[in-house]
Amino acid sequence: MDTEASSFETSEMLGTFLASTPLLKEAWRLCSVANKMGCGGFTAEQVGGVGYVAFSGIQELPVLGLDPNCSMLTSLDVAGHGLFAPLKCRYDGEEPVMVHSGVLRRFLNYHSRLDFQSQIGSLLENTKSIVITGHSIGGSIAFLTALWLLSYFRSIFPPVPVLCIGFGSTFVGNESLSQAVLRERWVGSFCNVVSTCDILPRLSLDRLLVPTGQWQALIRFWYTSMMSLDSTNSPNLQLPEEDKAGFFFFAVTNMERLAQAGEGSEGKSFWPFGNYLFCSDEGAICLDNAVSINKMMHLMLWTGSPNCIVEEHLKYGQYVERLTDQSLKRSFVAGGLSESSYEASVSMALKSSGTYQQVLIAPMAKDCLKMARQMGSAPNLNAANLAIRLSKINPYRAEIEWYKDCCDKSDEQRGYYDSFKQRGASKREYKINMNRYKLAAFWDDVIHMIDRKELPHDLHRRSKWVCGAQSYMLLVEPLDIAEYYRSGMHLKKGHYICNGRERRYEVFDLWWAEGVVSEKPEKRRTRYASLTQDTRFWARVEEAKEWLDNIRSE
Repeated sequence: MDTEASSFETSEMLGTFLASTPLLKEAWRLCSVANKMGCGGFTAEQVGGVGYVAFSGIQELPVLGLDPNCSMLTSLDVAGHGLFAPLKCRYDGEEPVMVHSGVLRRFLNYHSRLDFQSQIGSLLENTKSIVITGHSIGGSIAFLTALWLLSYFRSIFPPVPVLCIGFGSTFVGNESLSQAVLRERWVGSFCNVVSTCDILPRLSLDRLLVPTGQWQALIRFWYTSMMSLDSTNSPNLQLPEEDKAGFFFFAVTNMERLAQAGEGSEGKSFWPFGNYLFCSDEGAICLDNAVSINKMMHLMLWTGSPNCIVEEHLKYGQYVERLTDQSLKRSFVAGGLSESSYEASVSMALKSSGTYQQVLIAPMAKDCLKMARQMGSAPNLNAANLAIRLSKINPYRAEIEWYKDCCDKSDEQRGYYDSFKQRGASKREYKINMNRYKLAAFWDDVIHMIDRKELPHDLHRRSKWVCGAQSYMLLVEPLDIAEYYRSGMHLKKGHYICNGRERRYEVFDLWWAEGVVSEKPEKRRTRYASLTQDTRFWARVEEAKEWLDNIRSE
């Protein structure tokens, strides 16, 4: 049977499951309370063992593009006041993590408030988990708040579970932020609920969005409606048809640009991260692949019209109620479903997305769902195949371990490093040298696959790979140093540490350092005590030896 046809397409199942929990309903209730508090408001509440923090969607207008100086992306490492340490760049040349400067400014304003810190601290003491939520721009602030808490909890064991739910929230950061969230295994902590025709989550709030009077009027109408205690008394916005069409196609154009851009091509543009729960009148689907999210946001927008853009941003309460009801009693597509479980689940997802009756859109939406599944499974399949390759090269490492043991027990007492550096033309040393090359080729390939995003983003957090890389480095890098000085490369390029060390070892140092920080102290591994813990020890010895020789010759 075809592998693809034998598996379920799970986006509809995930959407239904999330809707069946009380989280969405409770989060929206608190968002409504925060909205009615007006500009800059927030509320904190404990429900059972869960702590909720909700931010008002009504914020200072400069955040939404009226001030051209505060709507650009800014480096989180530079402007984040050290609150997001895990999200900084790890390697030279890596695109920095950037976020919307206006949203960051609003978060930092909240973070500096004593009432905010006091209520967050109280929830952390008295609850087992935290839900951060917000509507509109409040959801964007909630995303940064959740990133701050997750960064803080990373140094605490056990960490407090954090879930962030946004309703119609804007883009927050660039693709590097999305990659960093994947790398930290935080994707499951973020969910942005987006309706079919809501334009705000589909707009990149940069200088391309000219702060016209019409845009200001739309924002103020949304704000006034959010604060209204009675939705029937909300004011009406008389927006000309041409202005509605202009906003609609501005959003369409922006999403078309992002949908056509693959990963790695939008480093300095806004990019989605986490999970997106797409809501329609028919149900909901949940996606976590950024490329598929962009395509689905673009396709679902085409199922609507410019006439719905004003009210759609204010209808999340209705969507939450409808989703809760639909999760209790599912309505299925009339007629028989495909015999294939995969095709049947795709049909259900298309219906829930509201695209199944669109002749032109439905095939593209179906391809988008298939692409999301394929892109999601490929890295895990590559990692599984890589694990098989690792098992096949382990005998090479075992032979080097045997060689080290022989050197340590030798009557010559030259040791592991000196024996390899001063080796003659023996068959044993030749084979050990070949094993060294084979192991280097494998681990270089691992690094290259990570660079090409062909492996899971959290591979460097998996103990099998962290410990395997550390074991390899402790065993083999001394041999690389011995070969470097044996061949006289230090005379041509300079000493090993600054001029000859391979990039893989620098990467593995980072892996190990991150792993040690995140583990409980009593859980740290000690199996490598028989090996020199500083793999650059012999390089330092060589530098010291040259320094002493130079002093003697003076």
